[in-house]
Amino acid sequence: MNVYAPILVLGALGAGFAIFSVVMASIVGPKRYNRAKLEAYECGIEPTPHAAGGGRFPIKYYLTAMLFIVFDIEIVFLYPWAVTFDALGLFGLVEMLLFVLTVFVAYAYVWRRGGLEWD
Repeated sequence: MNVYAPILVLGALGAGFAIFSVVMASIVGPKRYNRAKLEAYECGIEPTPHAAGGGRFPIKYYLTAMLFIVFDIEIVFLYPWAVTFDALGLFGLVEMLLFVLTVFVAYAYVWRRGGLEWD
């Protein structure tokens, strides 16, 4: 448990600072609301009205998000592998090459199918 104590203390300090900042901002901060502040801000463009159920997003948006998640997970697996590369030896190298090859095949498939086109 002594090994994890600094991590827990740092997490508690971070959470405490975040909670303190939010609470103090709501207590001390100005509360002058007007119509302009309560409107949605869309990159400086006048907000457009949406249907009652909300606007529909094109399916391309969701496909791009899923592709990002799939290829981002590769990095999650690459970092611990790089840290323990010496301990894993040749077995770790072969396994990671197979993993990267699998991800590359998926990338090539998506590229070939036009999943990376923004039209």
